[in-house]
Amino acid sequence: MAVLPSAVAFLLLVSFSLTVNIANSQSFIGVNYGQVADNLPPPSATAKLLQSTSIQKVRLYGSDPAIIKALANTGIGIVIGTANGDIPALASDPSFAKNWINTNVLPFYPASKIILINVGNEVMTSGDQNLMNKLLPAMQNVQNALNDVSLGGEIKVSTVHSMGVLKQSEPPSSGSFDPSYEDLMKGLLGFNNATASPFAINPYPYFAYRSDTRPETLAFCLFQQNAGRVDGNTKIKYMNMFDAQVDAVFSALNSIGFKNVEIVVAETGWPYKGDDNEIGPSIENAKAYNGNLIAHLRSMVGTPLMPGKSVDTYLFALYDEDLKPGPGSERSFGLFKPDLTMAYNVGLSKSSQTPATPKTPTNPSPTSKKATWCVPKSGVSDAQLQDNLDYACGRGIDCSPIEPGGACFEPNTLASHAAYAMNLFYQASDKNPLNCDFSQSATLSSNNPSYNACTYPSGSGSN
Repeated sequence: MAVLPSAVAFLLLVSFSLTVNIANSQSFIGVNYGQVADNLPPPSATAKLLQSTSIQKVRLYGSDPAIIKALANTGIGIVIGTANGDIPALASDPSFAKNWINTNVLPFYPASKIILINVGNEVMTSGDQNLMNKLLPAMQNVQNALNDVSLGGEIKVSTVHSMGVLKQSEPPSSGSFDPSYEDLMKGLLGFNNATASPFAINPYPYFAYRSDTRPETLAFCLFQQNAGRVDGNTKIKYMNMFDAQVDAVFSALNSIGFKNVEIVVAETGWPYKGDDNEIGPSIENAKAYNGNLIAHLRSMVGTPLMPGKSVDTYLFALYDEDLKPGPGSERSFGLFKPDLTMAYNVGLSKSSQTPATPKTPTNPSPTSKKATWCVPKSGVSDAQLQDNLDYACGRGIDCSPIEPGGACFEPNTLASHAAYAMNLFYQASDKNPLNCDFSQSATLSSNNPSYNACTYPSGSGSN
């Protein structure tokens, strides 16, 4: 059973809800702010929008001064980037790097909270050997330029990689870098390690699903109920693709001696629409992926190989970029529209932190304002109950009451433990009837299942 360690659980038994204060205090949720578009709102409006959300970090692909200036005094962390085309000059000419810092950092810092400079984007898989060879010297010169103005300890320097730098990622414990990149990668990671800067990677379960479109793969990618996938080497059961991909990166780092380098997810997301021939894009899937990812990060459960913490994760993207080439999905990742309204709700607004789970049951239970509990239907198989138990506890709720010594451990039966976990998940997920479905194996009840010292939380069916 996947259980959230009590030391990091923030769903306390007295409240059974995700609180706004907790969500607002978590700094690991960021967003990508791309600008390949001709209909974006002004930076000042975007700054106000961001302040109305729990997003605390913004990644830019360049260093637009208007955006950097608009984010001044907001407290929002800003990641800026150099163009790939600037890498040769940055590598060969220290004065070019100094001028870059003088132009793109010093006029704005510290009012604008620049926290990281990415030198290039996905250079290692660009196929340009010249850029690949010059990436590390460019990063070193940018770091030296920061050191010269006493900002070397304040602003980190790194670069962003695609998952293509991995030769193998499945199972997660066998994650390893492509041997053709390994020597250069060791140099880059040596830099990351020496400067305490992060290894930034772009995992996209969406692309994994496009190459394996089975329904069970979709559920695995969307953090929805599924049978899980067992890593044959570690015997760890993975319940979602995001954790599997991030742990594969951890394994790759570990395999060449850099397991202590921090991993940052520089991009991840799901398109909400696409061309007719594209499989996967939809409002429902995008809402499920991003909403469930945010809930997973807020749970602080971490990944199996990095438990008890959440990696900094930058969602892709803040807005659609209508000028991007390629299939329709490329222009449909935006969480917000140009008029600043939500494309769909994933719980980022400070006024509405917890979205309803987008999965729609065939026969949703009716909404009720009376006290309700989510309980298994009669006749549910042990296999289904076990899946329900693993799913609920794997989503970050506090299942310690059904652990040995807990108030609800006895009776020590699968049915009892699953019932407690299913109800706790329902209560902690905004008490929405859609969150008491469990593949149509659960229902809402007005009969309190609490017994002895074991108290089942209750709540109304609507808020």
